[in-house]
Amino acid sequence: MLTPDVRRALDGTSLAHLATVLPDGSPHTVPLWVGTHGERIVFLTGPRSRKARNLRRDPRVALSLAPADNPYEPVIVRGRVVEWLDGDAAWEIIDRIAVKYTGEPYPREEERVIAVVEPERQKVGLG
Repeated sequence: MLTPDVRRALDGTSLAHLATVLPDGSPHTVPLWVGTHGERIVFLTGPRSRKARNLRRDPRVALSLAPADNPYEPVIVRGRVVEWLDGDAAWEIIDRIAVKYTGEPYPREEERVIAVVEPERQKVGLG
């Protein structure tokens, strides 16, 4: 279950940074748009992107955000990708996330999927 402070940050427009594990065990991190779907965290990606390939092999993730309204209270979440959505179900979430960040639906030029993350640990603030 997402805590209210974590949900508020995820529902805002701060960019998240996603960490995954490369095949050689080293970290890989990228900034991305993020949102919520029920009690889970969602983000979009290309189905053959580096992050998607990493997560299909090892579903563990770490996410961090520095909320724009209080960047000194970062939000850190660890969890696992427990589901991948594609097709109409994915595009509904993709458009919701895109509208939040840009005010417009996501362009349809590229194939996109949604990764669904089950949060396992959540923390707000330093220390």
